[in-house]
Amino acid sequence: MAITLTDEVVRNAVDTATLTRRLRGLRRKGQLRALLLVAPLMLFLLTIFVLPIGMLLTRSVDNSDVARTLPSTVAALASWNLEAVPDETIYAAFAADLKASPRDDVAEVAKRLNYYETGMRSMLLKTARTIRNAEAPYKDAFIAIDEQWGTPRYWLILKQAIPELTDFYLLAALDMSRNEAGAIAGIAPENAVHVDVLLRTFAVSASVTLLCLLLGYPLAALIARSKGAVANTLLILVLLPFWTSLLVRTSAWVVLLQSRGVVNSALAWLGIINPSQPLELIYNRIGVLIAMTHILLPFMVLPIYSVMKSIPPVYLRAASSLGAPPLSAFWRIYLPMSMPGVSAGGLLVFILALGYYITPALVGGPRDQMVSYYIAYYSNQVTNWGMAAALSAILLVAVLILYAIYNRVVGIDRLRIG
Repeated sequence: MAITLTDEVVRNAVDTATLTRRLRGLRRKGQLRALLLVAPLMLFLLTIFVLPIGMLLTRSVDNSDVARTLPSTVAALASWNLEAVPDETIYAAFAADLKASPRDDVAEVAKRLNYYETGMRSMLLKTARTIRNAEAPYKDAFIAIDEQWGTPRYWLILKQAIPELTDFYLLAALDMSRNEAGAIAGIAPENAVHVDVLLRTFAVSASVTLLCLLLGYPLAALIARSKGAVANTLLILVLLPFWTSLLVRTSAWVVLLQSRGVVNSALAWLGIINPSQPLELIYNRIGVLIAMTHILLPFMVLPIYSVMKSIPPVYLRAASSLGAPPLSAFWRIYLPMSMPGVSAGGLLVFILALGYYITPALVGGPRDQMVSYYIAYYSNQVTNWGMAAALSAILLVAVLILYAIYNRVVGIDRLRIG
């Protein structure tokens, strides 16, 4: 009997282990099948979205063009003491690199050096043209081209631009730079613009988010409390801007807000303003806030509406039956229950507003442009990919920090929409 019971226990243990292995195998197959199903989408996102952004952000620290174009100069300057005038060996190495490098590569190096000091581009191009026909000794030939080649000044700039990885662009995006000693210091106030642009970007985004909340919350509450055709009509009116191009909507505000536009004409007709002194509603901060609020308002209304729609009306009726005034019932019951929608809408509108470019460019003035304008300027007009990438990286880091703070204070798991 004991042997029979022992055999039964062993068989049960074997069956349990076999069943466990089979369940694990089925689970692995299910996970593999799910991974294969989403693999095309993941590959698409990696190729189209993540990889290009990553390649752009690496340009903020990449400085390999100088070292690749001037390899002999890099090796010769490695032992230079940064104080005395370089010897003939360094001049010869620099001349050899300028003679051996294609003109386009030298022009790229000249452009990079011009970021460190204005005038270096034309000076280096002139030096490269002249030195191609020079013979040793090269020190006198360089000094004959420009006397500064006989001082440590140009060589210090060249030494500063040699490392393949640099923090020059990131520091410049924060209005800072490294001095000749290598210490980080602020740049001249007249050249410091990027920090003001970043602060302006966050200020405009926060203002637009607040305006969208003040306008969108009552509208979402009205739609949530309406029924039938009224609710459908209001919801269609909220969604209507999505059916129109962003450029068309922004251009429409130019027509509405200009000096002799619809708004000023209506106010003059009503006698509110003097027709000869129209309100300045465009090419300033007011126009930017109005246009961006109009465009981003649906992104605030829809998350709030989806949460309000799920709030049972019986809660407010119960509060009223217990003697709570309408205002008290709203503050203590309805508003806290709608906060997930407010949080989601506020976060969505704020992040979208940070990257706006077309609207401020069309309806804003020179002092109303946001960081996306300067990213486009550096990438399209002056072809300074390092600065464009640095501004993009700083904006991304700032958004991630704000997101982390938001998650710590509010909690992303509380964003229960619908």
